[in-house]
Amino acid sequence: MPFLAYATAFLLLPAGNVMVGAFQSPDGGYTLDNLRTLFDEPYRTAFKNSIEVSLVTALLGGVFGLLLAHSAIREGTPRFVRTGLTTFSGVAANFAGIPLAAAFVSTLGVLGVLTQFMTEKLGWNPYDHGFSLFSKTGIEIVYLYFQIPLMILVIAPAVDGLRREWREAASGLGASSFQYWRHVGAPILAPSLLSAVVLLFGNSFAAYATAYGLTGGSVGLVPITIGFFLSGDVLDNPHLGQALAFGMFVVLGLMMLAYLPLQKVSSRWMR
Repeated sequence: MPFLAYATAFLLLPAGNVMVGAFQSPDGGYTLDNLRTLFDEPYRTAFKNSIEVSLVTALLGGVFGLLLAHSAIREGTPRFVRTGLTTFSGVAANFAGIPLAAAFVSTLGVLGVLTQFMTEKLGWNPYDHGFSLFSKTGIEIVYLYFQIPLMILVIAPAVDGLRREWREAASGLGASSFQYWRHVGAPILAPSLLSAVVLLFGNSFAAYATAYGLTGGSVGLVPITIGFFLSGDVLDNPHLGQALAFGMFVVLGLMMLAYLPLQKVSSRWMR
């Protein structure tokens, strides 16, 4: 009951207020104009940027996270490697927001430690060749810092569920390493891998503080645009901010519709 009350006060009621407010006009009536406005600029670009950043970080985070998890868990790897990797991943997956943005600015900013090292020691400044940490590409790089560890935590149980007997049976039947992964390992990991990538997409799509702290809102993302409405920087139609949040609900709802059945399939394999 306490948890239900907490969820109602801080999740259900705010979500209901957003869904109702998205269809309200400034004079208090009901309209669909707010939702139609989402297809105009700059809101269309904000959704495009958010989806692109989420897809890139989810796919790259999924691939690198899977490879790191498999390298740490596979037979023959020292036990301390897995322990150290999972411990670091548990910390890094939750290290975001302004502190993470500040850490990357100090490292890869215009006057960052790594940037100065490359300029002075290697004679190559990435900012002279089109790179900028304060761009969409920079946001993707920063997001990968917590996306890859999150992927490791999510996919590690599935990788750990690959039984050694399956590999031995495949080898006994003359299967190569590629054939084992093509016909055994990949099909078993596919449901867990896909559901983890969907989870990473949602995690990146809803992130706000890191991108805002890094770019100050110069890169249009949906959470940042909503933040402008909530902070009072845009006052002409506050219900438009609720319509933007409703659009995020729709996108994340579609992700969850794909995530839940995949999670059920993966749970069968784990049993």
